[in-house]
Amino acid sequence: VKLVESGGSLVQAGASLRLSCAASGLTFCLAGMGWFRQAPGKVREFVAAISRRGRDTYYGDSVKGRFTISRDNDKNTAYLQMNSLKPENTADYYCAATFGSNWRSRREYNYWGEGTQVTVST
Repeated sequence: VKLVESGGSLVQAGASLRLSCAASGLTFCLAGMGWFRQAPGKVREFVAAISRRGRDTYYGDSVKGRFTISRDNDKNTAYLQMNSLKPENTADYYCAATFGSNWRSRREYNYWGEGTQVTVST
């Protein structure tokens, strides 16, 4: 199984970015997908998750209303649209795949990508 994130960049506060996560080696449509982030010196935290068919989405409190998770099962790809970025959103962003259902827990995820860096400047 391989998950490859892309789309991270250095942007100014208020900008938007779309992260992508390309999956291979698994039956993508059977996996719930999640995004987590980890800032320097902090624990990895839940950002967003999406159910297998994309009907249900879940968000961390700090990103609700600004971030949108989506998926394209035909392309085996998950996305994270991030709007109105803030400096505190600076982190490495990781996508992950789960065959469980506790979407908010990083322990529930079976596979992880290596991350993409997002830096938001003031």
